Amino acid sequence: MAKLYSHSKLKTFEQCPRKFKFKYIEKITPEIEGAIESHLGKVVHNTLEWVYKQAKEKKVLTIEQIIQYYAENWQENYKPEIPIIKTEFTQADYFNKGVQFLVDYYNKYTPFQDGTIECEKKVLIELDSDGEYKIQGFIDRVVYNLETQQYEIHDYKTANYLPSQDDIDNDRQLALYGIAIKELFGYDKEIILIWHYLAHNKKIISQRNNEQLQQLKTETIAQIKQIEATTKFPHYISKLCDWCEYKDICPAWNKNIEDKKEKQEELGIFD
Repeated sequence: MAKLYSHSKLKTFEQCPRKFKFKYIEKITPEIEGAIESHLGKVVHNTLEWVYKQAKEKKVLTIEQIIQYYAENWQENYKPEIPIIKTEFTQADYFNKGVQFLVDYYNKYTPFQDGTIECEKKVLIELDSDGEYKIQGFIDRVVYNLETQQYEIHDYKTANYLPSQDDIDNDRQLALYGIAIKELFGYDKEIILIWHYLAHNKKIISQRNNEQLQQLKTETIAQIKQIEATTKFPHYISKLCDWCEYKDICPAWNKNIEDKKEKQEELGIFD
């Protein structure tokens, strides 16, 4: 059976093996899937997907229509129990951040006629010729730029963090998606990777050649093999813990769980 992974699954293991175990091995469903930042990201993504679908149908949208759609989507999917980790901010603050993201994006890219082929495109990347290792993902937006005759992979980021060019040039997610687009349209095609950092109203661009993409396949297979061979899943404490949906059941943060774990180890019982 093929081993099916995703960028987020690989990244979870890198950030915290214990969270990986909770989510992908024990398949524990958290009470709340994410904090307010996650909600903001989903609603902004949903809104931009809708904007480009309207544009493909030659519908001209006003910024008021876009904000109305965003507001309705926000309210429809918002739950009062969604945690706000940064308590100096309110739900309204995060809502207004999304409004500003969309206003800035609208002013820069309207009327959105840039050769968009598809939004939220599902892709499946075969990492090896035997089909044993596969990566599944969803591309925010795929564009064929008639002017440059290049395919573009666009990704929206709503976090405050702004990476360096070196970080972007070593990013795995969009590079993997680049493999998928080349498999669809040909390895002779040029692929441009574009990140939209909405909190900064800035886009960052990168490229990969075929040799780099082949190397990425090899590295990704090696990482999957490492994960498959793992028997112990330690927790990594970092600033990300505050946003982790498994924090309440993690032994790093729950003394009762840690005491139970120590007792089990004394008795020779291991999870």
